[in-house]
Amino acid sequence: MPKTIKISIVIPVYKANTIIPELVRRLVESTSKITFDFEVILVDDGCPLNSWETIVQECKKDKRIKGILLSRNFGQHYAITAGLDCVKGEAIVVMDCDLQDKPEEIPNLYSKFEEGYDIVYASRAKRKDSYVKVFISKIFYISFSYLSGIKYDGSIASFGVYSKKVIDNVKKMREPMRAFSPLVRWTGFSSTKIIVDHGTRQDSKSTYSFRKLISLALDIILAYSDKPLKLTVKLGFLISFSTMIYSLYVLTLYIQGEIKVSGYTSLIISIWFLSGLIIFILGIIGLYLNKIFESAKNRPLYLIDKQFNHEEY
Repeated sequence: MPKTIKISIVIPVYKANTIIPELVRRLVESTSKITFDFEVILVDDGCPLNSWETIVQECKKDKRIKGILLSRNFGQHYAITAGLDCVKGEAIVVMDCDLQDKPEEIPNLYSKFEEGYDIVYASRAKRKDSYVKVFISKIFYISFSYLSGIKYDGSIASFGVYSKKVIDNVKKMREPMRAFSPLVRWTGFSSTKIIVDHGTRQDSKSTYSFRKLISLALDIILAYSDKPLKLTVKLGFLISFSTMIYSLYVLTLYIQGEIKVSGYTSLIISIWFLSGLIIFILGIIGLYLNKIFESAKNRPLYLIDKQFNHEEY
């Protein structure tokens, strides 16, 4: 059984080969203020820019730096899962690789963690992202809070310190639709947050395109909420009730002799509206069925190609 250490830091890496040396230097410097008994797990998520070679170079300099290379690009939250499956720390830090999550904030987060909380979130008071990304993020969290029935704070992402108890329970959840923050919140363990300084992105732009952001948001909503299905039922009932009222109204007009010829336009509009609504509802049901299909395959969440400085787990 591997020796338990004090702190594990898990970082998914994608298109960040030029940032890694600076990231590692600042991580070692910041974490050493707390303890020298730590590990940094860099998970290369199938990056096409030779990030693995850079990770190996850093691993050779310091055995506390550990590398995992996934066989292909699985996605940020799958890479986080791969790193969490290998941690040995009593406290686990999860953060991004682009230095917007500043390593210098780790001692502050850990200091709060030592007060007895199982989860200490990093709250980004002033996000240094593009206005478009901030706007999309706000819309998503408002929508997700409504659909899930749980209020989510848009200033909080993955960056934070988590106890071994929290991570051990998160690791038990192997559903294929991965989103680290909702999984952590689901555990319900004691949590708090502190305000941190949000760093400037070191590379040119986010690896999350608009399409990827929408896809991730859709996956999270479908994985953690059944409210879209409930809303379709309510919508169907509302339309049926409205149709019944309108039918009584039209029938009354007909009996009174005020309707001579039935309207062609209203008929066509009704057909198009109801057809579109039916297709929309079937689409939502189809999305849920697709997620069930993905889960039924029971494939591994990720595949590891290479490891460096890792013991057998």
